[in-house]
Amino acid sequence: MIDVIVSTIDDRSARGIAGAVSRLVMSGALPAGTRLPTVRELATELGISPTTVSQAWRTLARAGVISPRGRAGTFVLAGPPASADPRRYRRITRSPGRLPHDYSTGTPDVALLPDLAPVLARVARGGNLTASYLDDPVLPALEKALRVRWPFPPAALTVVDGALDALDRVTGVLVGFGSRVLVENPCFPPLLDLFEAVGAEVVALPLDDEGIRPDALRAALSAATPAGAEPVALYLQPRAHNPAGVSMTPRRARALAALLAGRGVTVVEDDHVGDVAAAAPLSLGTYLPEATVHIRSFSKSHGPDLRLAAVGGVESVVNGLVSRRMLGPGWSSRLLQAVLAELLDDDETERTLARAREVYAGRRERMTAALAARGVRAQAGDGINLWMDVADEQVALVSLAARGIGAAPGTPFEAAPLGAAHLRVTVGLIPDDRIDDVAALLAEAAHG
Repeated sequence: MIDVIVSTIDDRSARGIAGAVSRLVMSGALPAGTRLPTVRELATELGISPTTVSQAWRTLARAGVISPRGRAGTFVLAGPPASADPRRYRRITRSPGRLPHDYSTGTPDVALLPDLAPVLARVARGGNLTASYLDDPVLPALEKALRVRWPFPPAALTVVDGALDALDRVTGVLVGFGSRVLVENPCFPPLLDLFEAVGAEVVALPLDDEGIRPDALRAALSAATPAGAEPVALYLQPRAHNPAGVSMTPRRARALAALLAGRGVTVVEDDHVGDVAAAAPLSLGTYLPEATVHIRSFSKSHGPDLRLAAVGGVESVVNGLVSRRMLGPGWSSRLLQAVLAELLDDDETERTLARAREVYAGRRERMTAALAARGVRAQAGDGINLWMDVADEQVALVSLAARGIGAAPGTPFEAAPLGAAHLRVTVGLIPDDRIDDVAALLAEAAHG
């Protein structure tokens, strides 16, 4: 049995050992009740420190995969993964409401959202939309509007309660304990918390100005791994990346799709900014429709309180999500779906979104130019956020807080160490008449 374990371990770090053993458990190669080798036995076979194996065993025990029983030994369980603890998400949501000028939130400017009042009135005149619990989960009018706007023809499509709900439910279908997933670096913190909660092994892929670097994806796909340890999914943000502001180019989408073709990796795209992104909709599903799940959120464009996101693509994934949801909420409010359907077909809303795109673009450009003039490097290519280099993260946060300004720390966004300190600033919330003043304070904080 020790030979089986040793033969599957290609990464001899604590995380690599935990991932390899968990995959053996999930595949049935190490059934429940199997007595595992002692820490010292496995360390000797691998030629590593017993401390490293102990760390791996502790990780597996916390996840409910194995059970240490003192002198009797350590045994395999058939337990669930560890409970969720959104520690990264907590770090970037710690200050909202506590500072006079809070630019840590990643939320849109309320003044740039469509006016819901007339739309709500029109929907209300239509009466109760749900006469039965057995109605289809998506209103036909909304599904039609979404399919027209989808960047590729989705095999299946549904609506859930926002982008994070979509990511959680798609992950529940695709990812198990020990699964390898590929992610952008930097990455949205709640997604990293989610992978930790399900016990996935994260492989970080660096970005450049066009999106995920093809050389990094090629290396991750070609890395020697034991059978069953190949990546199961690639998670990416196709435009207005949070926090880096990168929008993937068509050229980069083609290059990534060519590398992924036939590899059995499901692409999960989080288009969280939607219609207030400067870049046009883009998806690897154009080239890999059979392997792409696209998530389109309407929170930043049409209103956070709509709590709606659409999920479309791979039929088995979307239908699996819908089936599991029947045992929970069943569907997202059809009243809110009707509001969104109206908004998607409303000329005044389109004018509001066009103005929001223009205002956000102006704020990004003015702020990055003001910071550059003060010797600070910052990225804000698209969307509502700015990713700023700082000499010291904690010093910068304290300096800004002392001036009444909130920003989000960069560390929670790191899927792997980036080698430099950063802050995320929601530049879309900074009023036009305050940009120069805030830039001066950000620069002072960045220089430490």
